[in-house]
Amino acid sequence: MKICIVIPVMNKLHFTKQCLDDLNETTNKTVEIIVIDNASTDGTEDYLATQKKILVISNSSNMGCAFSWNQGIKASNSDWIVILNNDVRLSKKWLDNLIEQATKNHTDVISPGMREGELDYDFNQYAENYTAKMKNVFRGCTPSGVCFAAKSFVFNKIGLFDENYHIGQYEDADFFRRCKKLNFKMGITGGSFIHHYGSTTQKHIQARLKNDYSSKNRIYHREKWKIGFIQRHYERYRDQLRTFYWSRKELLLYHHSLLEKGDCGKIKYF
Repeated sequence: MKICIVIPVMNKLHFTKQCLDDLNETTNKTVEIIVIDNASTDGTEDYLATQKKILVISNSSNMGCAFSWNQGIKASNSDWIVILNNDVRLSKKWLDNLIEQATKNHTDVISPGMREGELDYDFNQYAENYTAKMKNVFRGCTPSGVCFAAKSFVFNKIGLFDENYHIGQYEDADFFRRCKKLNFKMGITGGSFIHHYGSTTQKHIQARLKNDYSSKNRIYHREKWKIGFIQRHYERYRDQLRTFYWSRKELLLYHHSLLEKGDCGKIKYF
């Protein structure tokens, strides 16, 4: 079984280094790693040139998430495609466990359990305890765009990411809607765990750009899927109720939830 990991980057070199270091420690040599550099100016290009075990695709300007993800997918010939942010920490066996849980749960698109925020805890110990308790926990729900693995035939069936979404945001939501429309099984598993610092690249880009691409993407998304006021609010409240139920049940049984967020020394559960 072939696995390819696709990582778009733009600056934030220290996160990229940490991510690739984790990948070197947690994946074997058969895993293909493709990094798409969207015109970084902070030394990322020079650093990536020293990494012999990865394929680097360099763009002359920031082409955005959808375009970059598609570049990686087109360059690969794998059974599984993993879309991954660079601002993450990856626990031991996160990838093996992710694919194992996908197979166990007959899932086509899957994300790991995740904690978001500052890395103010012992990551390795927390990940070990978390996966030991949560290994059999699975939610049949929308995965996370931070990290998800998809079988290659999913892309063959529904197509690649919609490049009409500019820079980033909503291209993952669009992809998941297409998966749901064609009845691909999706979910999140507690058998794999990662840490996400929290949209560091998007925040960096938003601080530099004057145009509000997020709002434009939101409008395009709603128009494309014909999501009116009533449907939008129905989906929001439905998802909030489901998340509340799932997270409280998981917290009661396992003292964790599949999605956690550190906030001023406290943990919020989703």
